[in-house]
Amino acid sequence: MCKDKDNSIGFGIGLLLGVVGGIVAGVLYAPKPGSEMREKLKDTVCELAEKHSPAVKEAQKQALESIDLIKYKLEKQYKKFGSMIQSKKMRKAKELESKLNKETK
Repeated sequence: MCKDKDNSIGFGIGLLLGVVGGIVAGVLYAPKPGSEMREKLKDTVCELAEKHSPAVKEAQKQALESIDLIKYKLEKQYKKFGSMIQSKKMRKAKELESKLNKETK
């Protein structure tokens, strides 16, 4: 299931980059004057935003969910690591206490 999410996010990003690249290439190679191209570009961007808004929102939602999952996993590992260090400190303290008790006897 995780692979499907990665593929969806990758597809969404690829789609978005393809659209932006196509618009930029169209503007750069267009034979029309700047004012006409700006107006056409504005209309195209508005049309694309309306048309692909649900897909972009879904990709954003999936990306945020993935970030939350990674954050959760990192926090869990951080706590586990902290517990491991604490237990090693406790073990070391007990060893030192045992040595001191043996020496004082």
